[in-house]
Amino acid sequence: MEVPTDKPFSEDQSRFYFQDLLRGIEYLHYQRIIHRDVKPSNLLVGEDGHIKIADFGVSNQFEGADALLTSTVGTPAFLAPEALSETRKNFSGKALDVWAMGVTLYCFVFGVCPFMDERIVSLHQKIKTQPVDADISDDLKDLLLKMLDKNPETRISIPQIKVHPWVTRHGAEPLPPEDDNCCMLIEVTEEEVENSVKHIPSLATVIMVRTMLRKRSFGNPFDWGRKEDRSSLCAPGQKLTKGRAGNVRYCYIHCNQRRKQESGDGMRSMDLPYVGEDEALS
Repeated sequence: MEVPTDKPFSEDQSRFYFQDLLRGIEYLHYQRIIHRDVKPSNLLVGEDGHIKIADFGVSNQFEGADALLTSTVGTPAFLAPEALSETRKNFSGKALDVWAMGVTLYCFVFGVCPFMDERIVSLHQKIKTQPVDADISDDLKDLLLKMLDKNPETRISIPQIKVHPWVTRHGAEPLPPEDDNCCMLIEVTEEEVENSVKHIPSLATVIMVRTMLRKRSFGNPFDWGRKEDRSSLCAPGQKLTKGRAGNVRYCYIHCNQRRKQESGDGMRSMDLPYVGEDEALS
């Protein structure tokens, strides 16, 4: 999702997206997952116009009522103050997501983050100390201040956000209860985890296979054969001959090293036919 900075979303449009985000985060927390990187660029808008949460690269699973975190991951401008503490005390994962949701909602309405600085140290200091100033409706301002409460222990919770007057339009648009939104806890088996991980060949392998198909040959396209009188690719005028290693590969490496020493070149990659990544993977 991209939020236009010159003309951000209206409060009504922001509410529509935020309701989707709220239900999505409630579902994740019910499934014992902390997202840890909630931000507009990790929200996808489906064909039906509703929000889909993406990018779980730094997410955490937890047991019990909440996750107790100590590490700092995620996008700097969306980090909660407690995640920037030098004491590295345990902090709530759920409260962390609520803070990032507050920053995201602020972006919806204003097109910018509430705390901005080019220097990371100054940005962290603003997040921890700078108050939030917003010229918006009283209900939205109240919600933002409660979500961006610098104290995670007094920060508003997901259940409280769901019944906030701004979110529900004073009860006109109530959100479904947790039981209806979350249905059941999903348990993933070891077999499902193993089956979900597939081996992906390296790009070099894909390039080789692609080249083999082009040449209509099942031989290795980068193996120059056993003929001793074949011209070398290492240096002009030299021939591929069997070296101490007993094969032509030794000659290639030996000549290539000599060429580097004579020319003064640094490390150079093997001269393979260029195949663009998008072409190789097609």
